[in-house]
Amino acid sequence: METSERSTAPYPNIPPVIETHDSEYNDTGIPSTVAIVGHPLHPAIVLFPIAFLVGVLGSDLGFWLTNDPFWARASVWLLIVGLVGGVAAAITGFLDFFKIKRVRDRSAGWIHMACNVVVMVLSLVSLLLRRGDPVAPIIPWGLAISAVVATLLGISGWFGGELSFRHKIGVIGKSREHHS
Repeated sequence: METSERSTAPYPNIPPVIETHDSEYNDTGIPSTVAIVGHPLHPAIVLFPIAFLVGVLGSDLGFWLTNDPFWARASVWLLIVGLVGGVAAAITGFLDFFKIKRVRDRSAGWIHMACNVVVMVLSLVSLLLRRGDPVAPIIPWGLAISAVVATLLGISGWFGGELSFRHKIGVIGKSREHHS
């Protein structure tokens, strides 16, 4: 049984679907290609679109429970600001994805990116459905889409954490491998 790659990592019982490599655990990491004074921008700016897009679920639930159109309008604004912030986060994430080989070599990188692309597309669809009348599409489609988006953001965040914490991508330090 070839488990030497997984034998000395601090969590030897992690599921086999989560990639772990001792060389990466002991590595000092790969800095982000989009950083200011070594501080990666992607993890800093993703917080806002995540908060706004998850907030859409909250405001959709608020409308569903109260039937107050304030919540429907709030959802539209949260979608707009979440999408604008999501584009900025996507640009920094795509640059790291395409410039850092370790990101492309790990399933976590692909899953993280795929979830975020689906989140952006679904959020745009949700915004377009609400155009003209922010109230009518909330039940059932707006609420369903916002629940899927919030769930996908949780999954995407987990895999983004895998990239940072397990694979040491976007950290301040010098790796033995280069970005290529």
